[in-house]
Amino acid sequence: MYDTIIYEVDNPVATITLNRPEAMNAWTNRMDREIRDAVSRASGDPAVVGIIITGAGRAFCAGADMNLLSNISSGDESSNDAGSALAEGEAAADSNGDFDGRFPFLMTTPKPIIAAINGAVAGMAFPFSLCCDLRVGTEKSLFLTAFAQRGLIAEWGVGWLLPKLVGPSVALDLLMSSRRVTGVEGKELGLLNHIVDNPDDLLPWCRNYITELAEKCSPTSMAIMKQQVYEHLHQGMGAAESEAAKLMVESFGRPDFAEGVQSFVEKRPPSFSRIGDN
Repeated sequence: MYDTIIYEVDNPVATITLNRPEAMNAWTNRMDREIRDAVSRASGDPAVVGIIITGAGRAFCAGADMNLLSNISSGDESSNDAGSALAEGEAAADSNGDFDGRFPFLMTTPKPIIAAINGAVAGMAFPFSLCCDLRVGTEKSLFLTAFAQRGLIAEWGVGWLLPKLVGPSVALDLLMSSRRVTGVEGKELGLLNHIVDNPDDLLPWCRNYITELAEKCSPTSMAIMKQQVYEHLHQGMGAAESEAAKLMVESFGRPDFAEGVQSFVEKRPPSFSRIGDN
């Protein structure tokens, strides 16, 4: 079904693997469309509680395909349409503008998304990874923005995303210098949530994390919390707390609240409904 990615579901995990290892999984317009489609499929599949995105081979994603960039930089007229497509994003459903663009659809997806950073993350793959909810890597993980070295700017909202994670001074350092950030430093800076000691354990660790979420946590609660976190980045404290109070009252009427309390009282694992269940 897909040419540039591999999509697999093993309850409760969907794994999306960028699959152009000969090109270090460089980003193409086809890959963009296929990733969007796969994430949408996983979002509506009740067998999926969480999504893992990773890369085949030695890289997570090396950024935009250099053949396309070379054609754009040379002024080749045949590349105009491709260049325009590369620069276009899509608005999220019911968006107020804050989640328009190419990658924020990951932030509006109601299920947890983990970027399993198996190697290099460069260029437009950098903001793509930052739009995932968690990033897990190894000592072989490598981050570089690369934009300044290509005569470009802070693309795809990374000028907003990166300071939120590492602060404005560190963000400017990484953007202006395009220096390489190892997995160890990435964990120290906040680019990675966790480092797995053995690279072979990266995907199993991520799968175990999602499996534990599926066993212990309400998918509906996680979806609402994810929405709160990202939308409240654009609000003040008062507005965020006011909305949280409204959402809390709504949660009292859901079956998951009754099940969460009852399972705790009965000292048993909870049995929550999955997103996508009828």
